[in-house]
Amino acid sequence: MVRKENVVIKEGLKGGNGTVEIHHFLTEEELMGHATMYARVVLKPHSSIGWHQHIGNTEPYAIIKGEGTFVDNDGSKTTVHPGDVCLIEVGQWHAMENNTDEDMEMIALIINDWAK
Repeated sequence: MVRKENVVIKEGLKGGNGTVEIHHFLTEEELMGHATMYARVVLKPHSSIGWHQHIGNTEPYAIIKGEGTFVDNDGSKTTVHPGDVCLIEVGQWHAMENNTDEDMEMIALIINDWAK
């Protein structure tokens, strides 16, 4: 089977600013309990995903386009580019910011801790 991704537009995602597009590759049902999201995430210029915690799951981000600022669990900020992977462990907090005039894109996979 081949189908198109399902696009969801979010404003102020997790208390962040601006617009974030979530291009879901698979539904939660298709992820069969192993994960809750597998998607290409587009942060529009001057947008962000707000500070939030991952309880019972982990979420690696793979940056594929543009430049962003990853806010890690300890509050430190790191500029990220295509090819960088941000690791968010179970129980950790994080945020992502796009402070540029261009779209920033990443692949996000939220993996359930109990899916071992």
